[in-house]
Amino acid sequence: MPKAGRGMDMEKVDVCIVGAGHAGCEAALACARLGMETVIFTVSVDSIALMPCNPNIGGSSKGHLVRELDALGGEMGKNIDKTFLQSKMLNVSKGPAVHSLRAQADKSEYSRAMRKVLEGQEHITIKQAEVCELLWEEVSHNDSRKPSGINAEKGNRKKIKGVRTYTGMVYECHAVVLCTGTYLGARCLCGESITYTGPNGLQAATHLTQSLKDMGIELRRFKTGTPARMDGRSIDYTKMEEQFGDKRVVPFSFSTAPESVQKEQVSCWLTYTNEETHEIIRSNLDRSPIYAGIIEGTGPRYCPSIEDKVVKFADKNRHQVFIEPEGMHTNEMYVGGMSSSLPEDVQLAMYRTVPGLEHCKIVRNAYAIEYDCIDARQLKTTLEFKDIEGLFSGGQLNGSSGYEEAACQGLVAGVNASMYILGREPLTIDRSEGYIGVLIDDLVTKDNREPYRMMTSRAEYRLLLRQDNADLRLRKKGYEIGLISRQEYEALLEKEKMIKEEIKRLKDTSVGARKDIQEFLQAHGSSELKTSASLAELVCRPELSYEIIGEIDQNRKQLPETVKEQVEIEIKYEGYIERQTRQVEQHRKMERKLIPEYIDYDKISSLRLEARQKLKLYRPVSIGQAARISGVSPADISVLLVYLEHSFYLKNE
Repeated sequence: MPKAGRGMDMEKVDVCIVGAGHAGCEAALACARLGMETVIFTVSVDSIALMPCNPNIGGSSKGHLVRELDALGGEMGKNIDKTFLQSKMLNVSKGPAVHSLRAQADKSEYSRAMRKVLEGQEHITIKQAEVCELLWEEVSHNDSRKPSGINAEKGNRKKIKGVRTYTGMVYECHAVVLCTGTYLGARCLCGESITYTGPNGLQAATHLTQSLKDMGIELRRFKTGTPARMDGRSIDYTKMEEQFGDKRVVPFSFSTAPESVQKEQVSCWLTYTNEETHEIIRSNLDRSPIYAGIIEGTGPRYCPSIEDKVVKFADKNRHQVFIEPEGMHTNEMYVGGMSSSLPEDVQLAMYRTVPGLEHCKIVRNAYAIEYDCIDARQLKTTLEFKDIEGLFSGGQLNGSSGYEEAACQGLVAGVNASMYILGREPLTIDRSEGYIGVLIDDLVTKDNREPYRMMTSRAEYRLLLRQDNADLRLRKKGYEIGLISRQEYEALLEKEKMIKEEIKRLKDTSVGARKDIQEFLQAHGSSELKTSASLAELVCRPELSYEIIGEIDQNRKQLPETVKEQVEIEIKYEGYIERQTRQVEQHRKMERKLIPEYIDYDKISSLRLEARQKLKLYRPVSIGQAARISGVSPADISVLLVYLEHSFYLKNE
């Protein structure tokens, strides 16, 4: 452990959270609510829960993450319900598996409200300070506790002892959660102009990187970006398509009363780039840091800059541009879809070719930001470093992108830091249990060379992992952890009971080919009955629904909307759900086949060299996880299974 003190003050706490963005807030709240004395560090208390880029929460697949986070006891869903400007359910023309909530946020109000929650939470201390060093000690090991994974060759295991701030203050603790976001070694680029700051011109974290390197942690350089902000008074909205929110708003949080979020909403606007826009961009690519070779980091594939769109999708003559308000008490408008790092003069020229922006005035220039992040393969599925006891990592530091992905990782890292201290079983979420499980598994088992973004297509069991049933899937886990109250859990059990009873009643209630039934079916374009049918069978018809058959359902009780929704989905998609449930059971069999933490893969002579190298690098915890590693074939898995079964037999012979 590096020398501490030099006469400086020292404090003792349970957990230190480094960073107060979306990951840090969830991590701190989880730790504090589990009784841990927690200090959360931020370079500026005014940047707590800051939204430096897009002013919204949710979206395709991201809405799933927020609802899962809420089911586990997180805060993001509750906070956006209090501070949204517009809310919309996306993909409603498609099946329920891809329905996703998205809410336009009042950025300053979102940050203010989250800060208020942190300040009111017992066991949390907020500290404006830059953490510049992690304090640790080496832990001796015997043959059964060998170092593993990506840095195994670099020495003994380490154990976190605390942190040191730039001013010299030392905080001794049992666990540290790193949530540095895009601040670590950050620099912002706008054409030839480079500023060594974090997002929004805030102070960057410039000292911690070296400490991480000294501990043997492997780092990468990633990039993201943000578009310009316009003065709303300089925009001509008559040339744009107005975008409205839903007439009936669905809250993000399962704890939010639906009536409390029914309010007047603000509009967003849609316009498009054109060939003139694209020509200006093409003519100035040599002045873009992305194409001039100035930017070192790798950017997100699924959220490209407008320069990338024009170059990579040269066949498209226009791209969507969304004009979205930043808040109720500002004129600033966000120009979604046109992030850029071009020089200011080029930005102004290209923006002014877009219909409605001909006379726009830029309040804040678009810019790209580079930052340090880790290779997440160094982490366990608990988000603890494999070779550093008590050190956890969450959010964009792990190579992900997005507020929602960050918040979910923050909660998991915070919970597991607490479980580590309390000596309890860690929280792990399987790929078949939630999008959070898919997110973390992908981060720790794949060589992600660009910022990772969650998408519905990444979830192989997405029919079961819908945003509407996140509470039914994960609220029990939240209760067992200690973040969901007994009252909330009992409400969940009552909901489950109502769903099961109503499905059974519909299946047990039959209607015959009476005249009134036939007339009802004709009126709704449905074929007549030749024999009796259950109400559940009628719900299954594409042209009918649970709501529609209420006309002929004489014994229906008043049920909450969320119960009705589940009844409809469970009945309509019963066959598909049962099929995917069987697939999940096969998946779980593989996940239950655990691999000893310190297995010696060099002793498995039948393994191919590539598979042996990859297995030594990733140290998978189960056969299922091993099978998802690129370079490990089904034949390798068979060899591994035989070896494990034989070793188990010999051990217990």
